[in-house]
Amino acid sequence: MKQKILLLLLLLIPISLNAYSSKIIPGGENIGIMVKEKGVTVIGFYNNENNKLKIGDRIIKINDSSINTIDDLITAIKNNVVDNKVSITYIRGDNENQTDLNLKYIDGVYKTGLYVKDNITGVGTLTYIDPETRIFGSLGHEILNNNTKDKVKVDEGYIFKSTVTSIRKSTDGNPGGKNANFNQNIKYGNINKNTNVGIYGIYNELPNKELIEVGSIDDIKIDEAYILTTLKDNKIREFKINIKKINKKSINKNIYFEISDDKLLKETGGIVQGMSGSPIIQNGKIIGAVTHVVVDDVSTGYGVFITTMLKEGEK
Repeated sequence: MKQKILLLLLLLIPISLNAYSSKIIPGGENIGIMVKEKGVTVIGFYNNENNKLKIGDRIIKINDSSINTIDDLITAIKNNVVDNKVSITYIRGDNENQTDLNLKYIDGVYKTGLYVKDNITGVGTLTYIDPETRIFGSLGHEILNNNTKDKVKVDEGYIFKSTVTSIRKSTDGNPGGKNANFNQNIKYGNINKNTNVGIYGIYNELPNKELIEVGSIDDIKIDEAYILTTLKDNKIREFKINIKKINKKSINKNIYFEISDDKLLKETGGIVQGMSGSPIIQNGKIIGAVTHVVVDDVSTGYGVFITTMLKEGEK
């Protein structure tokens, strides 16, 4: 019996050590996001003679030269071309494959017939920072490759300073978005994972902000609340919403809400792209983050439970 009790205690210790803080730093700041998968990704073709490759394939080697950027690809082709072709290693799904890449020498340049990219950049909203661990969470949903619609597998990534310059207003059937300038030299933190309930990583330096209590699922009420987000004045502002439904079974569409703030509706027309991750606050507690807009009624949207994000961030 003593051995069984000891075993349970040993199993319980890591769970308590990994628990998130009961009070966290709320976000609301506009952030730039850069994520990169391993290699360079094929996103299209021109004059294509390389029919073994498909959109979404990631080229990771030319002969024995590792490929991480488009510049790497160009240099490796110059150094390894033989008879207008090079040997490549590429990833499709979870599998590595090899084939020859046929080239055309035109006006002193080797042409691959491929359109490729080496990173994905975008705009989002910071949701929270845990003051004890410096773990941050944002978006509340995954980052997808626009060309393949697959979830991006993060090889490296970071969040950085981004300034909202204007708003493309949302209309029913046509969600708008935040237009922003990027300053990738001012990095806020590194991204270490991309999940279906947000992106997560380690924040560099904790901001001097008041902590807010984490609300449990049972704390959430069908009632008024507000979101924290940043518009073109680049100040974090509070905007009123009404929570209409709570769904405990969904992955990241747990809180169905409607914007009730006339100022926000006037400025944005509704929920816009770039608001993903905006914290949802109710009765002095952070309870969730904005994740989706309802396309046919852009004044409404969904949020994920903050506890779901915090648990994911600790994994």
